[in-house]
Amino acid sequence: MTYPVPVSGAPLAAVIAVPVRNEAERIAACLRAIDSQTDLAPGSLGVVLFLNNCTDGTESIVADLIPTLAVPVRVFHEEFAGAHAGWARRRAMDAAAAWLGEGEGAILSTDADSRVPQNWVARNLAAIAAGADAVAGRVELDEEEGKLLPAMLHARGRLEDIYDALITEAESRIDPDPNDPWPCHRTTIGATLAVTRRAYLAVGGMPEIPLGEDGAFIARLIAHGMKVRHATDVCVTISARLTGRAPGGVADTIRSRCEEPDARCDARMETFPRCVRRYLWRARFRRLHGSGLLARDTAWADRLGIAPADAARIAALPLGHAIGEAEKASPRMAYHPIGPKDLPGQIRLARLCLPLIRAVTGLSNRRVRPAAGVSVAPALSTGKA
Repeated sequence: MTYPVPVSGAPLAAVIAVPVRNEAERIAACLRAIDSQTDLAPGSLGVVLFLNNCTDGTESIVADLIPTLAVPVRVFHEEFAGAHAGWARRRAMDAAAAWLGEGEGAILSTDADSRVPQNWVARNLAAIAAGADAVAGRVELDEEEGKLLPAMLHARGRLEDIYDALITEAESRIDPDPNDPWPCHRTTIGATLAVTRRAYLAVGGMPEIPLGEDGAFIARLIAHGMKVRHATDVCVTISARLTGRAPGGVADTIRSRCEEPDARCDARMETFPRCVRRYLWRARFRRLHGSGLLARDTAWADRLGIAPADAARIAALPLGHAIGEAEKASPRMAYHPIGPKDLPGQIRLARLCLPLIRAVTGLSNRRVRPAAGVSVAPALSTGKA
């Protein structure tokens, strides 16, 4: 069932899609944060709420709150025994795409337990206006809820944030993406995504998978040659609760790290030398692909242990897809993430090596300050279902 709210005839610039399940405690804060957006033309923003399988009074809270909001809201209700994160986010984003009609607006995604800053929509739209097809923002844990988490989790999070920023800078300098220049980040989470309606439809929409739909969506965009910007100035506050709505999401990750302090880091957090080797390989692969030599010179495949048939298939793919498939096919490119005890040593090594990398690559010495809070990198994927 849907309850559309009449809007003016002017085309919408953006529609925010929010999947919602049992968020009675947080949905009001989420909607009030969305309603406080600034630097937007009047009537240019809409909100889609996709309420699924709610049993805690969320629906009545939403019904009472909507008349107090300035932003128009469309509410959809659905009960489905097979609901999961990817299904719910796709339904919400599909409804947002339909509301935009044939316009060139943007679909934004956030979560019902998150709070967006007042400039969230404006900054996403600015990145899109600058040429991006999609924008992935950063997240920080709610400060008050974060105080309830163990000190060791915060300590680990700070180290992971530092190392992640160091290897991201190394990657951006060794294998730069002109569409996503440094400073940037590598967070992918449904709490802060934006995509043009055109790009969303071109790649077939949000993947309808139970977990990791947000990361799979960004990978799909890159594989199709879309321009994805990981914007450091776009940041959303997310919940630090230990009981979430999506199995394997952020809440499960935080809880598992409390229970297993020595759990491995995110897959991309390898030793610094291994990271550098990976980035150098990608840069060479990018050059071969761009020059058309990938199919004619198969020495790259031999060195990576990729069979000739797979090499020919990979060489015919678009660049983003080709890199991903090559790393999957190569036994030598498997990820070997480090553990939390390895972080201090790898941070020291990265700090020693980065000045040389900066000098060799000749890029500016701009740096981005890591986000505060607890890193939950291994599962920066969350949804409500």
